[in-house]
Amino acid sequence: MYLLFILLFPLLIGSALLIFKPKNAFAISLAASIIELAATAFVLKEASLNPVSFSAPWVAEAGLSFSLYVDGISGVLIGLCALLVPFIIATTANTDRANNSQYQGLMLAMQTALMGAFLAKDAFLFYFFFEASLLPIYFLAAIYGGENKNAITFKFFVYTLFGSLFFLIALVYVYLQTPGEFHSADIEVLYQTAKGLSADQQGYLFAAFFLAFAIKMPVFPFHTWQPDTYTVAPAQGTMLLSGIMLKMGTYGVIRFVLPMFPLGVATWGLTASILSVIGVIYGSIIAIQQKDAKRLLAYSSFAHVGLMSAGILSGSIEGIQGALYQMLSHGINIIGLFFVIEIIERRTKSREIAQLGGITQFSYPLTVTFVILSLGSVALPLTNGFIGEFLLLKSVFDQNLVLGIIAGITIILGAVYTLRLIQKSMFGNVSRITADFADLTFAEKAVLIPLSAFVIVGGIFPSTVLGFSEPAVQQLIQWFK
Repeated sequence: MYLLFILLFPLLIGSALLIFKPKNAFAISLAASIIELAATAFVLKEASLNPVSFSAPWVAEAGLSFSLYVDGISGVLIGLCALLVPFIIATTANTDRANNSQYQGLMLAMQTALMGAFLAKDAFLFYFFFEASLLPIYFLAAIYGGENKNAITFKFFVYTLFGSLFFLIALVYVYLQTPGEFHSADIEVLYQTAKGLSADQQGYLFAAFFLAFAIKMPVFPFHTWQPDTYTVAPAQGTMLLSGIMLKMGTYGVIRFVLPMFPLGVATWGLTASILSVIGVIYGSIIAIQQKDAKRLLAYSSFAHVGLMSAGILSGSIEGIQGALYQMLSHGINIIGLFFVIEIIERRTKSREIAQLGGITQFSYPLTVTFVILSLGSVALPLTNGFIGEFLLLKSVFDQNLVLGIIAGITIILGAVYTLRLIQKSMFGNVSRITADFADLTFAEKAVLIPLSAFVIVGGIFPSTVLGFSEPAVQQLIQWFK
């Protein structure tokens, strides 16, 4: 029942906000997200001892069940979701959207869809939440987004929906191969069934599954929706997309692709890894050239997820552990960075890097937190980003030396565009639009300081998360082998 609570509670409160439109929507939304975090922490404590599950009939005649499950893999993702949403909601404090009940309600509805995808043990239930997550983020971007929001948001919606159809078709095919009169969509039954398929069948199914997840992450060359969508979406929508939603793609590769299609990975995994690493380099180079700070971070996120994908496809414990840790670290770092850019935009009405400068003279705390979050993003040792990136690069090196060397270039390129952004915005001469820059408010400090602390703590004490996920990762590797 605890799993049912953490799944449905955000939707319940979000629906109430949408229907009743209370004037204190911010306080209700923030309180609900904190309760959700506490409940999720309790579930994770239980899951650290033994996997936690819940199951009830859904479509019994078709072998489908409303089955939820938390192990060390899904636990990291629901923990990420529960941790980040309160911070994302808190970033709306003292803005005109703080008590916008529709805005707050959509964010909580989005949380339920994301939690559902990470909790689902029935593959069709996963697909339902995988698709359901599109609706809240679509309305957030289409209603509250920036210039040309309708066309860009529509492209994002159609693009990701189209990719998901390949996943659905391939899933139905595997489901129909399961034994019994009514078949089964339980993930472990699908594992057993898919492994019995021929190499050619697994190859086609790998392509269909990976395509859907590659679009969601995104992986090169399926990324064209991402930079525009991240840029035009409101700040909190971008945080949900980059901090949590893209992890549904990487999670999908871990949970479905590796254990279900080991022969498909053997045939096409290196090709997919090459595309992922191309995305790492391509995204980093394009990020260096960006003039808009938010767009720079969008390409940065694209580059980071490419390395996660390549590490996962190595099929090693280091690759999967590194990806899980990097998902957590990237989520923390990127929402902090996007919030910094939003703070700058609120005060200066601009995100153009060339127009900024000298902000550190007016807000030393903003500079310090921005630098800490940035150092985590470029994987400086003793920051959270270093742990995941080191494990990921090791896994790629072990898979293919040349690919590992190329992927390693991302460390240099990441430092280039990140340090350029810091230098141009925080230091140098004060510009016309930064001359009256106001220092951080208490609400802004309440978001940025804890996130910065997580960067340091995550770099010094990674064993808590890695130890929690390791048993489930080892079990999954057994399926892969």
